[in-house]
Amino acid sequence: MTGVFLWTVGILAGLGFILALVLFLIAKKFKVEEDPRIDLVEKALPGANCGGCGFAGCHAFADAAVKAPNLDNNFCPVGGNDVMKKVAEILGYEVKQQTPKVAVLRCNGSCENRPRINEYDGVRSCRVKAALYAGDTLCPYGCLGCGDCVAACAFGALSLNPETGLPEVDESRCTACGACTKACPKGLIELRNKGPRSMRVYVCCSNKDKGMFTRKACKAGCIGCGKCAKVCPHDAITVENNLAYIDFTKCKLCKKCVAECPIGAIHAVNFPVLKPKTEEKKEAANE
Repeated sequence: MTGVFLWTVGILAGLGFILALVLFLIAKKFKVEEDPRIDLVEKALPGANCGGCGFAGCHAFADAAVKAPNLDNNFCPVGGNDVMKKVAEILGYEVKQQTPKVAVLRCNGSCENRPRINEYDGVRSCRVKAALYAGDTLCPYGCLGCGDCVAACAFGALSLNPETGLPEVDESRCTACGACTKACPKGLIELRNKGPRSMRVYVCCSNKDKGMFTRKACKAGCIGCGKCAKVCPHDAITVENNLAYIDFTKCKLCKKCVAECPIGAIHAVNFPVLKPKTEEKKEAANE
């Protein structure tokens, strides 16, 4: 009985060895040699694996960059221009400088501006909530406030403000990877140029209803009156589907639209606060 057992073990061990040898020979024969530059490019990347570049991770991006004829369609938003310079040096390519971007929430429907008409008592997920109904307020386009964008951000650049119920972006941490834009089921988060000294002007609303319905739903919603488009000297503003939009590639930050908007739906961010002329005169007199 012991002999049969030993024979069985020996035969199984032999078969295992033979199969392992066959697999080794097959793997060696069909082994694909990887370009060593892929590892060099991957090491130059930040290693965030966020998918902001459009690829599954840093290794996939490195592989695509090595195989591409140029870097025109490949850019790492987390590493930015500095990292892309290193990648270009490794591959012997030229790289175009790209303007830094930042995530912007195009909704100003805070608790004060957009009163709730019901209470949601389900799973804390914007995607689930959006699949069930339009939201807790009369605005079917507004932020749902469950924080899917916050959870999607791998850099801690987003947080929910408990007072307004809206997500806020920390510019110092935002890498413009685009994870939050993909996570928002309402499409409320947009990547826009950071602008000189981080100054930006944008329409903080996404409501496409007619003006009277928008005003009923939210005190800060764009009513599509078109006054901003008429006053813009750079043809940067268009009004479609009752909603104004500012093209950040054309906007010169003159802020004429901000002063013209009767609702206050257009926001100017990070501009220096100018002192009233009366205060300036008093300070000059005191000096």
